[in-house]
Amino acid sequence: MYKLFFNLVFKRMDPEKAHYLAFRWIRLAARTPVLRTFVAAYLAPRYKELRTEALGLRMHGPFGLAAGFDKNAIAIDGMSMLGFDHVEIGTVTGEAQPGNPKKRLFRLVQDRALINRMGFNNEGSLAVAARLASRNPVFRTTVGVNIGKTKVVPEADAAADYVKSTERLAAFADYLVVNVSSPNTPGLRNLQATESLRPLLSAVREAADRTVTSRRVPLLVKIAPDLADEDVDAVADLAVELGLDGIIATNTTITREGLATKGDVVNETGGLSGAPLKERSLEVLSRLYARVGDRITLVGVGGIENAEDAWQRILAGATLIQGYSAFIYEGPCYARAIHKGLAARLRDSPYATLADAIGADVRKKASA
Repeated sequence: MYKLFFNLVFKRMDPEKAHYLAFRWIRLAARTPVLRTFVAAYLAPRYKELRTEALGLRMHGPFGLAAGFDKNAIAIDGMSMLGFDHVEIGTVTGEAQPGNPKKRLFRLVQDRALINRMGFNNEGSLAVAARLASRNPVFRTTVGVNIGKTKVVPEADAAADYVKSTERLAAFADYLVVNVSSPNTPGLRNLQATESLRPLLSAVREAADRTVTSRRVPLLVKIAPDLADEDVDAVADLAVELGLDGIIATNTTITREGLATKGDVVNETGGLSGAPLKERSLEVLSRLYARVGDRITLVGVGGIENAEDAWQRILAGATLIQGYSAFIYEGPCYARAIHKGLAARLRDSPYATLADAIGADVRKKASA
């Protein structure tokens, strides 16, 4: 039904307008008591075997919503209602900014992909913090907060900008993510170099500890799939050295190889997400797990369309998994299908628990 609706309605609309229209419907449903109860009962069934402990947190399952969909923390309950086990809001910047000029979001339907150059359009950390502070949650869910650099802030002052957001948002975050991997903010990816990343992550860690003294706020870093393998290793080693809690692999890619879609849209600047990212994101995840093992939590994201994709990320080392682009194409039953399929694969596997399956393929290759 959704695919027919997508082809008849959403496919004919500007992608960004379609996004905000769907966003309004989700928020409306979540604000309607009886409706949200029935929607959650159908779309968010709980499977005991998928219960997950990660980052010191307990979750209904491993599958969450990646950053980018809910930039301003206005639909957390709505996304939980749709079955996402955790919701990562953002990317939030130190100051409010409108993002890049429109048109800035493009569909590649043949490839089940998106190109975006949104440019961290958001209301800023002060406004988002106020919204989180006043939030009265309807559904229990884990909330991650993804922070990035304000565009007008010079690269040399990036750490102070991240610290500002950390001081405002850490108290409301179940976990924090430092985003240094979006291709849509000039100079941002330069911060992935270890000589820049070390002081940045150290400053954010110190700010989080200084701001929230009652608990440790888990800190993760999100990296690009376009990093060379040796740079992936360097980030992994740095994460262990600094005592980071996790790495999210991966953000969008600037490559355009192997696309079925033809025409000018392929040449639009921005980050490519969705199915074409699947292979490289899985490679990066496997490489990270081979490097860090169980010392830190790995989050797999990029091209996760179905339960098999999610299962492969778990076998490659992901404790948590996230989706976004496939949600646009699969619709409201996306998370439900992932959970149902994961539970079935776990039952048919040789592993007693989901935790036993994490990194199993990588360990097998290492011992072969």
